[in-house]
Amino acid sequence: MLQKYLITSREFYTDTPAVFRCILHEQFVKHLPDYALYRDKSNPNYHIQAQHFLEVCAQFEDIKAFIHSDVQLAFKLHAHGVHLTSTQFDEISKAKELGLKVIISTHKKEEVLKAQTLGADYVTYSPIFSTPNKGEPKGIEDLKEVLNLTDIKIFALGGIVEDTQIKSIAKTDSFGFASIRYFY
Repeated sequence: MLQKYLITSREFYTDTPAVFRCILHEQFVKHLPDYALYRDKSNPNYHIQAQHFLEVCAQFEDIKAFIHSDVQLAFKLHAHGVHLTSTQFDEISKAKELGLKVIISTHKKEEVLKAQTLGADYVTYSPIFSTPNKGEPKGIEDLKEVLNLTDIKIFALGGIVEDTQIKSIAKTDSFGFASIRYFY
């Protein structure tokens, strides 16, 4: 079964706590994701909103909650794990030492292999499909090639907005798919 990884965005979820909590809860009920990430690169109150995010996640026993890029905050708030950026490979061991699960963003086959070597639990590999400002899409065949090179669990990411795209990912050995816009 393809795992679903919901990623928040300020554009859809807002940074207003009550509205954020309401929208997040509604999307969890609607989509029943297995994993969820609080991601808002510009919120000056990120740590407060992260706490709201985790409180909503706690209402759904099967959702594994991740915090974006901040290992110490993920640990402090007792998140399931941290989702690191593709520039944070050096943070993998720190997160693992704290008992956090680690997802790291990757965009090249070499990065996927590096993540596996360094002990990450999962990677996102992107962009699979066309997505604004993310470069040329890699496509399903490239995803299959990467899957054949590694044993790490891979979430396909990038431009996933339709069920037909998810069906094509499901025909691969991907662990799951991650998306922002699919979960609106």
